[in-house]
Amino acid sequence: FATTQMLGISLSLFCGILMSRLITDVYMNRQRHFKYFTKFSQFIFKHPQFKFIEYRKIAYIISVVVLVGGIASFFNGFNKGVEFKGGRSYTIQFADKVNPEAIRDKLKEALDGDNPVIKTVGDYRHLDITTSFMKGVGNADSVVEARLFTALKDQLPAGTTQEQFSKNNIQSSQVVQPVISKDLERGAILAVIFSMIAIVGYILLRFRDWRYSVGTILSLVHDVLVTLIIFSFLKNIVPFPLEIDQYFIAAVLTVVGYSMNDTVIIFDRIRENSNDPLLVNKSKTELINLSINETLSRTIMTSLTTFLTILALFIFGGEVTRGFAFVMLLGIITGTYSSIFVATPILMEFSKHRPLGSLRRKAASAKKKTAVSTVKS
Repeated sequence: FATTQMLGISLSLFCGILMSRLITDVYMNRQRHFKYFTKFSQFIFKHPQFKFIEYRKIAYIISVVVLVGGIASFFNGFNKGVEFKGGRSYTIQFADKVNPEAIRDKLKEALDGDNPVIKTVGDYRHLDITTSFMKGVGNADSVVEARLFTALKDQLPAGTTQEQFSKNNIQSSQVVQPVISKDLERGAILAVIFSMIAIVGYILLRFRDWRYSVGTILSLVHDVLVTLIIFSFLKNIVPFPLEIDQYFIAAVLTVVGYSMNDTVIIFDRIRENSNDPLLVNKSKTELINLSINETLSRTIMTSLTTFLTILALFIFGGEVTRGFAFVMLLGIITGTYSSIFVATPILMEFSKHRPLGSLRRKAASAKKKTAVSTVKS
């Protein structure tokens, strides 16, 4: 997944920077012009003047609720996937191709509600089934194999006995030890922490101002906490499994990157406007509102197109990817919200006593000297 994601980002940059520019130049050289707005989008996006910063106190209240809920989620607990709680793994061979999704419900019923991880091995005649059913119980292999046989016997040749199933169809089995699970859990936590540290370093290098890093990191923590709250308190409510597994970690890291990208777009515009001589006399509130409104069309269109794509994956992708897609859907919504209502208000709070942008700092310094001179006079 990580390799595919990195290749996808690289190809996206290549197409966005080079190919789209090339196509645009060819089109424009023929004396043609692009229409960037429909009548509907022109009405909404062309000159938006929403006052986002004025609602920051409400956003702060929501953020406090999210923080409390995030802490409470650790006490409420999570449903952990097999990778993080251990179990047993079986490689099972079938005479004909089978549909993993078709047997998932039967396996779940036979294993007392446990959500097994099902993967194809080579082709659809071999499945790798990992379950935490009777995890940690000694001498339970025969019981687990009996439950597997009960769930899978419809996919086996008529007359197959449990003994034949264990001897001929189960090609290999292994126990996923708790030690391995702890290593995976530790690696997942380190991955999230390392990504946060790397993001802070990137923001510092890009903006040369620690205040941008504070706003970014708090918005990312906000996004992660919202996800944890949903996975903790809705784990037994929604009709699909919400488990902390490797899909979840991959989705959280993707959401962190997506949210940061959205935040950086807004921060870039704030930095540009902070150094614009025509805007030097605007207040911080007006400047930040203007910057958010100027990037609003890009924010909404990018978020909406990504949301629709992930929604299709959530609906048609099957049970295996549903949890991953659900995290992504949540992340798109919370990432868009936090970029506007968490990151930028935090940036404003930290810039009360020190203006943003070198031009505004010089203007503030000159105004201060003028005021001092007036007092002395």
